[in-house]
Amino acid sequence: MKTIDTLTTLFSHNLWANLRLLERCADLTSEQLAASIPGARGSIRDTLEHMTTAEQSYFSRISTDKPFIRPEDSLPMTIVEMKDSMRATGNGLIEWATKVQAEDMVHLDWDGTPREVPKTIILTQVINHATEHREQVKAILTEMGIEPPDLQSWAYFDEIDL
Repeated sequence: MKTIDTLTTLFSHNLWANLRLLERCADLTSEQLAASIPGARGSIRDTLEHMTTAEQSYFSRISTDKPFIRPEDSLPMTIVEMKDSMRATGNGLIEWATKVQAEDMVHLDWDGTPREVPKTIILTQVINHATEHREQVKAILTEMGIEPPDLQSWAYFDEIDL
């Protein structure tokens, strides 16, 4: 059995779960991708794109200390583009997670107020944000009668080679 540190495991699971959800949603019709339920962020498609662009932003902050700015006139991302982006940012976060030290800070404009935020808080947000929105998408799928993927750590453990 291979030994992997805790942060690498957490961020590897996050990447695996994001990709697994995107793979499941790749088979949905446009109408299904437009579905939403009360309490969710929005439609499946909008939530998946939100997750993707948020992770781009978190990774940019961690790796460059700069915000990621997606042009306002950008076309909506395809599922393939989201998967490619999640793969890139997910692998980047796996690499950076073990490099971040408690004293490492990110400079943010927090509602017009400049603030320094520990990078550890950004890393925590990566995991919490993705988990929350994955569960929203899974709830929408369930409401439509579509079996969502099992994204638990147990399923991850069964699929990986440790």
